[in-house]
Amino acid sequence: MMKYIDQEEKELIESLYSEEWEPNLDKNVNKVYEEYARKSIEFDKILEIALSQRDYEKIKVKAIEEGIPYQAFVSMLIHNYNEGKIVLTI
Repeated sequence: MMKYIDQEEKELIESLYSEEWEPNLDKNVNKVYEEYARKSIEFDKILEIALSQRDYEKIKVKAIEEGIPYQAFVSMLIHNYNEGKIVLTI
């Protein structure tokens, strides 16, 4: 199972495998949801930031430890911060 899932996501995955879900046969509704899903995973913004060499290397090492590309690791950090799952301590 993936490392970066919260309890709600875990329960959703388990419900999918336990066959609690029934297919929705309305093709129009399915197309709407497919479009929502497609738009939610499209990356249409590129962020360029300047990092110190030390921070850049540490991020790459952490990403390797987690088994994901470093760009995905940084994206995950930003997403988790935006969702309130990471709190800054200054």
